[in-house]
Amino acid sequence: MTSPKDEMVLDGNAVAGTLAEIYGDDMTTVLAECTSCGNVDHIGGLIAYVHAPGIVLRCTACATIMIRIVQTPKRTLVDVRGKRIPPPP
Repeated sequence: MTSPKDEMVLDGNAVAGTLAEIYGDDMTTVLAECTSCGNVDHIGGLIAYVHAPGIVLRCTACATIMIRIVQTPKRTLVDVRGKRIPPPP
């Protein structure tokens, strides 16, 4: 049985449109490395919380906040301090 809290948790694909508006391209397949634990995952695979004043994308391994997005009538604020671009394989 799922709880209401579980129904509010999505993956990063749920914010694909918002990410495309900000970056101008599909960002769900871009790799992101967590600054806390070093886990590497596609942005589309991150844990997404969208039922708040903003959007929060968290690491799938340690739940550290990797990306925050807040949209206001005048601007969009993006905080990516919890994410690094991993080195190429």
